[in-house]
Amino acid sequence: MRNFKSSLTAMAVVVALSACSEQKVAETSAAPVPETAGMDSSSTAQFDNVLLQEFTGPYGGVPAFDKMSLEDLKPALEKAMALNLEEIDAIANNDAPPTFDNVIVEMERAGAELGRVFTYYGIWSANKSSPEFREIQAEMSPILSSFFTKITQNEKLFARVKAVYESDELSSLTAEEQRIAWMTYNSFARNGATLDSESKKRYAEINKELATLHTKFSSNVLADEENYVTYITEEQLDGLPASFVKAAKAAASSRGEEGKYAITNSRSSMDPFLTYSTNRKLREQVWRTYYNRGDNADDFDNNKIIKRILTLRDERVELLGYENYAQWRLEDRMAKNPENAMELMMKVWPAAIARVEEEVADMQAVAEAEGADITIKPWDYRFYAEKVRKDKYDLDSNEVKQYLQLDKLREAMFYVAGRLFNFNFTPVEEGKVPVFHEDVKVWEVTDKDSGEHIGLWYLDPFSRKGKRSGAWATTYRSYTTFDGKKTVLSSNNSNFVKGAEGEATLISWDDAETYFHEFGHALHFLSADVKYPSSHSGVRDYTEFQSQLLERWLTTDEVINQFLVHHETGEPIPASLVEKIKKASTFNEGFKTTEYMASAIMDLKYHTTNPEDIDPDAFEREELNKLDMPEEIVMRHRSPHFGHVFSGEGYAAAYYGYMWAEVLTADAAEAFMEAPGGFYDKEVGDRLVKYLFSVRNAMDPAEAYRKFRGRDAQVDALMRDRGFPIPNSNDE
Repeated sequence: MRNFKSSLTAMAVVVALSACSEQKVAETSAAPVPETAGMDSSSTAQFDNVLLQEFTGPYGGVPAFDKMSLEDLKPALEKAMALNLEEIDAIANNDAPPTFDNVIVEMERAGAELGRVFTYYGIWSANKSSPEFREIQAEMSPILSSFFTKITQNEKLFARVKAVYESDELSSLTAEEQRIAWMTYNSFARNGATLDSESKKRYAEINKELATLHTKFSSNVLADEENYVTYITEEQLDGLPASFVKAAKAAASSRGEEGKYAITNSRSSMDPFLTYSTNRKLREQVWRTYYNRGDNADDFDNNKIIKRILTLRDERVELLGYENYAQWRLEDRMAKNPENAMELMMKVWPAAIARVEEEVADMQAVAEAEGADITIKPWDYRFYAEKVRKDKYDLDSNEVKQYLQLDKLREAMFYVAGRLFNFNFTPVEEGKVPVFHEDVKVWEVTDKDSGEHIGLWYLDPFSRKGKRSGAWATTYRSYTTFDGKKTVLSSNNSNFVKGAEGEATLISWDDAETYFHEFGHALHFLSADVKYPSSHSGVRDYTEFQSQLLERWLTTDEVINQFLVHHETGEPIPASLVEKIKKASTFNEGFKTTEYMASAIMDLKYHTTNPEDIDPDAFEREELNKLDMPEEIVMRHRSPHFGHVFSGEGYAAAYYGYMWAEVLTADAAEAFMEAPGGFYDKEVGDRLVKYLFSVRNAMDPAEAYRKFRGRDAQVDALMRDRGFPIPNSNDE
């Protein structure tokens, strides 16, 4: 029942895939898709439905992605929920006195069939969606919500959980077991288990409606991403790099538009187009198409849905006695309350928008020097920022891109994993492990010294129709030992535009950082050394820390000198170009920080304001104006397509967590910079694996960080990292 305790709302299951998304910030919605949570059921062999069956084959069993059929999904969900409820009822109605073993452990063991079904569900949801799947998703979302409510409102079950949590036995348990007992009790208490019968009924109704709304919101965004493709002709290609042109031509061809070039409605396509296209009118068109997703006053408009979601969330937490949704959400996070989260934002925000003002002034000067009679607008920002980059640092992003080959960067990630985690990655022979698309490749992960099998790593790198935008990581099975050792099935997923046939796929520096970032999540999965499934449930303002930290190894000399080679000549990237990259490391930091923080701040404002006072179409604009939001920048994720917050609840009132994690990241990076061996220092690296990666959520994150660093993290490191003035206080 891992997902039950990590989410307790159906949409954390049905929408979500974990971790994070494009440009280092998650396009994910909620908690990770659950995997098989316990001992394989001996009854599984009786199932004809492949989605319910135990994983079979090599490596401890693998998902039968080659046999998954959409017609099996609904009956598999229905059967798996029924089986799970039988297990829960058996736990709740056990006549024996409640103990950790017959309550908590049995709950950890329950739900194996459902976990397997959700593995396949997650693939259809994120990697190969279709109108047919979305119909099933819309139908099943409220049913799933009701299913989870039956568990959270099972009074006998909660009574037994409470008895274990308050028993003398608790003190004799291991630290991991004590934490799991607390998390289990806390999940019930925070999700309506203590309410009276009328309130419980209303709570269930709210969850059911929210499940439907979250799904509708997500489907609307995906519809706009699929339906709005900008096709251009050869005469409109001025300024665009050859690699981008080839990829855009291939994207158009795959959509039946031969002779044209497709600018898809995804960040990986939009971003380079806005950076290089000299056609200002087209830049504006592509910009508006992308940032207006979910906001086109049509059948896929999300503004009314936002209002209803906020209203229902507010009503639900009011039943529990909280003032607002953010107060409820952050109670068990590192930030503890919305005031602390907003305080961190406000320490950084003034420096960020001040930097934007400087960046815009530099860009405006370039535009005027070129005789362009314009005022910098949002669709000009990337274009003129690139010109400033060349002018200030003599750094051409397209020149850098020639050394950023997707395959070579993957080798670089494997190198880092070998140095820090002692992992070895070996390609799995094609056909040995089933995959859900021909683009997906699989590697076996082993210990370099002992050869011990650690797990598998799946990679699905390229954009295609039916695949949600962004980048994310997930697991199909996590490491546990409580019911026999289970090894890891991890996955990274991206939306890179595939290079032309026979040519390398080249990506931007930001995309390379994202690639490392998502691999950090995979290493977090693969390095786990915990006993129980619930120890994998993440604390949202901490789970991005490990992946953000791994980005730092992209700029280490060992990676640069070995893996950043020209895609045509094979020559290493020149030292002079590397020096330019490092000198420009804080370039455009105002833009990057401000567009992210605008989304994070708005998320908190949405969830601390009375929904009756919110008109979604105006609230975003009005609140950002109060913050002196630069008019040349918009939120990274505007409200009508803010999937983290409105497609599910995993990041709702918690999008600030990326900044919270950035404080930890910058502070931890300085620990390596101060060490004799730098980023490959053995002693610091060992502490990294022991306290920041392998422990997962079996230890309180704040305690784990102190064990690594010897103290709490300080915001000063973040400000230094971004080239911002240091605030007066050292408090986080």
